[in-house]
Amino acid sequence: MQIFVDADACPVVKLVERVAKEQHIPVTLLCDTNHILNSDYSTVKVIGAGADAVDFALINLCSRGDVVVTQDYGVAAMVLVKGAYGIHQSGRWYTNENIDQLLMERHMAKKARRASSRNHLKGPKKRTEEDDQRFEKSFRELLKKAGGADDDQRTDY
Repeated sequence: MQIFVDADACPVVKLVERVAKEQHIPVTLLCDTNHILNSDYSTVKVIGAGADAVDFALINLCSRGDVVVTQDYGVAAMVLVKGAYGIHQSGRWYTNENIDQLLMERHMAKKARRASSRNHLKGPKKRTEEDDQRFEKSFRELLKKAGGADDDQRTDY
């Protein structure tokens, strides 16, 4: 098992590294050329700045049983197809049971933004310590599951 992080603007990179280091799990951080990442633990892969370049590199690198941290639902859908596990920075697991609904919500929000200039969605709230605790708890549970569970037994967290 390996952990891959879609690390462009990801607020849980240090948390992921701390937990992975405790459990001796290798981590690869992927970012584009617009971001500078340094790590004493993880392998850092800087990918060209093309549209979705990091996403496609991540999908090409991950394999069955790996864990991927991403906030991109499209990436999450492809991760699931490869038999890997996906988790959002909020701690929500991406599963075969919830990914279609998440993709539909993303599509509808995009449609609403295009339809009206007044329909702007607010950005995310400022991250709290509770958000980090929730992510860490969920992340640890997902690592346990990925370390020994049958892929067909995945459920939503």
